[in-house]
Amino acid sequence: MDREQEDIQFLGLFGIYREGYKIIISCRKIISQITLALILPLSFIFLAHIEISTRLFRHIRYTEFQLHRYNHDSQRYKRLSDVLSSEWTEYLLFKVSYFTVLLVLSLLSTAAVVYTIACIYTARDLTFKKVMSVVPKVWKRLMVTFLIIFAAFFVYNFISIFVLISFLFIGGEAAPYLFIIGLMIYIIGFVYMTILWQLASVVTVLEESYGVKAMMKSKNLIKGNMWVALIIFFKLNLGLFGIQILFQIFVVHGYSVDLWKKILLGILCFLLLVKLILFGLVTQTIIYFVCKSYHHENIDKSSLSDHLEVYLGEYEPLKSKDVQLEQYQV
Repeated sequence: MDREQEDIQFLGLFGIYREGYKIIISCRKIISQITLALILPLSFIFLAHIEISTRLFRHIRYTEFQLHRYNHDSQRYKRLSDVLSSEWTEYLLFKVSYFTVLLVLSLLSTAAVVYTIACIYTARDLTFKKVMSVVPKVWKRLMVTFLIIFAAFFVYNFISIFVLISFLFIGGEAAPYLFIIGLMIYIIGFVYMTILWQLASVVTVLEESYGVKAMMKSKNLIKGNMWVALIIFFKLNLGLFGIQILFQIFVVHGYSVDLWKKILLGILCFLLLVKLILFGLVTQTIIYFVCKSYHHENIDKSSLSDHLEVYLGEYEPLKSKDVQLEQYQV
């Protein structure tokens, strides 16, 4: 991040990619430590969840199959019913535990990477110990932002499902067309909200805004750079989808695949996922700086540095007007 702020706004898709690779390579020691501490466990849990969920659900399906073979009044049926209930409980508890751990590690990883890149940008002294001491403090703010966007997604999904179902029942002959159009609008809105959430996470770390204010801030920032953010979003998610499909086909359901091949493919998927998550977090932080520069909002490095020091308890919190980005003329 050694570019002039006026130049950052001209970074396109490949410019953002190059900047991301430069940061990862030039600061590989601290980035590697963060990866080992947070992103590695996050990636492992994501892939392990696919394997474990498949096994648990396979047991449930087998028990259900056995259940249909016996009379409802038989003792065997009652025992299998109890087994099925316990298996469903185990499955649901595992899902809840997984999503909880995934959320915590995702927010911690976001906090660590965004804070690290901001420190690189302001040329602050940075150690892994400092980053890990800051992460829990930033995590609390990120959790507030997450809860706000989670509530927004819940309302959005509820209304969208209601509208789509209404199209099917009252749309008449045009119902299929209305449903398809409504579904397309829903997907566009869902992607847009997801991009806002990612940018709002960076705003939460680097500015005093969080929660609703961070979402509104990201909404204004993304204007003018929506297509770049959209392309990066789709490419990252396409990569994630590809890794997941590869893992499911050849590792989870690869019954005819040799064990050593499964292990190698599992390791390959794991390493690819680690790199994808790391690169995604780095690029979303760079997009933040690109959006700021595009709107001619200048981050004073000293003010940003002071803001980062607040997390370490080395500086008194500044007022919002002192931390907010100032307008500059190009």
